[in-house]
Amino acid sequence: MSIRFGLLALLDRGPRYGSQLRAEFESRTGTTWPLNIGQVYTTLGRLERDGLIRPEGGGDAKQQLYAITDEGRRSLTEWFNQPVDRTHPSRDELAIKLAMAVGTPGVDMRAVIQGQRRHTLSAMRDYTRLKADAMNADGSAPDDIAWLLVLEQLIFYAEAEVRWLDHCESRLVRLAAARATQPQPPPPEVTETDPSDVTTQPKGASR
Repeated sequence: MSIRFGLLALLDRGPRYGSQLRAEFESRTGTTWPLNIGQVYTTLGRLERDGLIRPEGGGDAKQQLYAITDEGRRSLTEWFNQPVDRTHPSRDELAIKLAMAVGTPGVDMRAVIQGQRRHTLSAMRDYTRLKADAMNADGSAPDDIAWLLVLEQLIFYAEAEVRWLDHCESRLVRLAAARATQPQPPPPEVTETDPSDVTTQPKGASR
């Protein structure tokens, strides 16, 4: 959905070719979410089908100039004004991994968490270096500002993930400590059977 409206937002600035839209989208986001050119043309085809854009001039599909329609502008305005829905969060691979790791035989939860923490901290350092480079640049162009906003979102997300991983590890430590202090249930009593209590029937007797 974000690609659909991202392309509409770029077309709102004026007609564009598919290759231009791909390049400008990646410039705005710093290639954080690279687009396949086939994905661009597929999305453009759907936007044209829905009446949100129209072909401008001649040319084949790969050399076609596209322009936004009035309906496309109305749809784009609604997208900007409507908050992003957080009541149905997208699947997060890390959260699913940790949820599935709980209770799975042979999985060292703390090792999984620590490995992810190292990776996330490394990514956060890379994002911070990129932010420093972006801050040292002129930074006044819309694409520069857009890239800086994306970088800061990635940094904040990584910081939050590290805090969550710390929380998960602390919870595991507390649970392990709580289990260690719980009294162990006594072993079940084994009752010996008195042979004199066993009633035997003569061989061949009917039951």
